[in-house]
Amino acid sequence: MSTVLQYILYLVLLVILAIPLGKYIQKVMEGEKTFLSPVLIPWENTVYRILGIDRSDQMSWQKYLLSVAAFSGIGFVFLFLLQLFQGYLPGNPQNMAGIKWDLAFNTAASFITNTNWQAYSGEAAMSYLTQSLGLAVQNFVSAAAGMAVLFALIRGFMGIQTDGLGSFWVDMTRIIIHILLPLNLVISLLLVGGGVIQNFRGAESVPLLEPVAVSAEGEILSNAQINLSDNTVTVGGKIIKDAEIVTEEFVPMGPAASQIAIKQSGTNGGGYTGVNSAHPMENPNAFTNLVEMLSILLIPAALCFTFGHGVKNIRQGRAIFTAMFICLLLALGSIALSEQAATPQLAQGGAVNLSMADQAGGNMEGKESRFGIASSASWAAFTTAASNGSVNSMHDSYTPLGGMAAMLLMQLGEVIFGGVGCGLYGMLSFAILTVFIAGLMVGRTPEFLGKKIEPYEMKWAVLVCLATPMAILTGSGIAAMVPEVAASLANSGAHGFSELLYTYSSCGGNNGSAFAGFSANTIFLNVSLGLVMLFARFLPIAGTLAIAGSLAGKKKVAATAGTLSTTNGMFIFLLIFIILLVGGLSFFPVLALGPLAEFFTQAI
Repeated sequence: MSTVLQYILYLVLLVILAIPLGKYIQKVMEGEKTFLSPVLIPWENTVYRILGIDRSDQMSWQKYLLSVAAFSGIGFVFLFLLQLFQGYLPGNPQNMAGIKWDLAFNTAASFITNTNWQAYSGEAAMSYLTQSLGLAVQNFVSAAAGMAVLFALIRGFMGIQTDGLGSFWVDMTRIIIHILLPLNLVISLLLVGGGVIQNFRGAESVPLLEPVAVSAEGEILSNAQINLSDNTVTVGGKIIKDAEIVTEEFVPMGPAASQIAIKQSGTNGGGYTGVNSAHPMENPNAFTNLVEMLSILLIPAALCFTFGHGVKNIRQGRAIFTAMFICLLLALGSIALSEQAATPQLAQGGAVNLSMADQAGGNMEGKESRFGIASSASWAAFTTAASNGSVNSMHDSYTPLGGMAAMLLMQLGEVIFGGVGCGLYGMLSFAILTVFIAGLMVGRTPEFLGKKIEPYEMKWAVLVCLATPMAILTGSGIAAMVPEVAASLANSGAHGFSELLYTYSSCGGNNGSAFAGFSANTIFLNVSLGLVMLFARFLPIAGTLAIAGSLAGKKKVAATAGTLSTTNGMFIFLLIFIILLVGGLSFFPVLALGPLAEFFTQAI
């Protein structure tokens, strides 16, 4: 019962926080006054004056798209060069060398696309300057760019025979100053108060309470006898000559809390440390775990209510939220039940105690005992539903069905809440697809929010919906034929294929999480994954803005008795059905080769 209450608590708190935040975001983007306006508007006006931004500018969809592309391109080049030359720049107390070109390309593509895929360990590869000026800045601006495109689409629905979608530069300024900075200041303070590190000291080495013996293969020898006087390690009376005695622990320092806040709330997900939010310096306790986990879905959930206010149809926002929420519940239930039941091998003969009496129970491999199944499963569902990618447990150790549910959330295009902005405009493309199919069924021109949906919008909506499947399936199909990719896998067979598929699903869904068994740091993988991330990010942005421009140029159509309701239970059911149908048709064959094959193999 306590486990069920944990799940309920997470979901209830999410809804309670999302509703008022959604209203606040709508006021900000429409230029209305908020309780923070007296403090923040002067800063907003200062930015406009310095950069010469005209707040009344109205961009066509082509100009808006060009602005997004130019801004992202400049960020890409800056971050790429910053990594290459970090060894010659200040803010590098660990004296870390520059990053090789292919990894720098991959990381730059990753962070400008709001993916935050990492083929490196942050504490061992990136200087403080690169982390703060490069990665953390992109965490803010890539998230803001996704939100800006969403508001251009909202204006497309509301516009009447106009070609103006607002100004990208005004949208970016308002989102960063009025939404992301204040929200993340609060989250950062909560994390620091919970024990997350925030300083500019160099990493430290601290003595262990007890020395640890490690074999030449890197395995901890738990039953070893250690003699520090002559540095010998004995196991079962036999001296292990190649064993190493570890007496100190490397403890990373640096400005972590401020970057962790935006990595969660901006659905970025890149870890300050290699093991991400499973690291005690990033996520020390249950309080910080709750704050970080709620931050992952807070803005994506709030934007559903913002959308309802923005199109002057609150019921429409609630309908979209309900569809997303139901899909999230289905995925969370699948992951939670699979991890709690564990595998037949763990349950065999009672060798492992899977009960929940005085312990977490279930499949605890790869999970922190301080979080247990409930917090780990909830985080896995939240982070793959959003295009976040942060983890507090290792997804590679999940059961086949648990891992498949997380994988499928990414493969659906991250539309179950998804990233800030991009998740909702992806879901709205599915909504356009749904009303078009429903219109064909009843023999009338489909309409959505008073605008006729015609072939032009449908072509772009289909491209938006299929961009993620195209990126994932094409990328993983080519990679499966490359010898160096097979050599990077820690496992063979069905699970090895799942590691490969998860990697391209994560990058194609602009997520960034990984099955930890895949060492994806080769020239081919860095370049191919970078290209997949760029394709899956910018094709949907182009399609969304094209749809917005077309809708803005149309007049409103009055609702009649024959107009399909897009706010009732039937529409919600159809929307969920279309999402699962597209995902099922696209990915069932590859899922059958990976997680499903592994599941049935284990069941034998």
